[in-house]
Amino acid sequence: MWKDFKAFIARGNVMDMAVGVIIGGAFGKIVTSLVNDILMPVLGLITGGINFSEQKVAIGDTGAELLYGAFVQNIIDFLIIAFCVFLITRAFTKASEKLKKKEAEAAPEAPKGPTQEELLTEIRDLLKNK
Repeated sequence: MWKDFKAFIARGNVMDMAVGVIIGGAFGKIVTSLVNDILMPVLGLITGGINFSEQKVAIGDTGAELLYGAFVQNIIDFLIIAFCVFLITRAFTKASEKLKKKEAEAAPEAPKGPTQEELLTEIRDLLKNK
């Protein structure tokens, strides 16, 4: 079992995934800061000074609250991250298509081989000579 685990960890895909998770976590912090420190204050200014992170609705007499302002901030976080991932994926796809197109244009045309009739004629002639 230990050998299988070491082989699994040594695969390139696992390392790529680990790097992606680490970078994604750091990117998430940047986006959270963008939303909390830049976008939400501007949105609060537009809406007359409302601080969305503190927006809540009390539920009954129990003191329970719905924190819908935090939910709005998380939705904005998600939309920004999704848009950034979309842009990165789109750029990667376009770059891949351009590379494939250049490779297809640069690839030399494969030499044409003999036709089936020519091969059969050659085989016939070889058999006659034996």
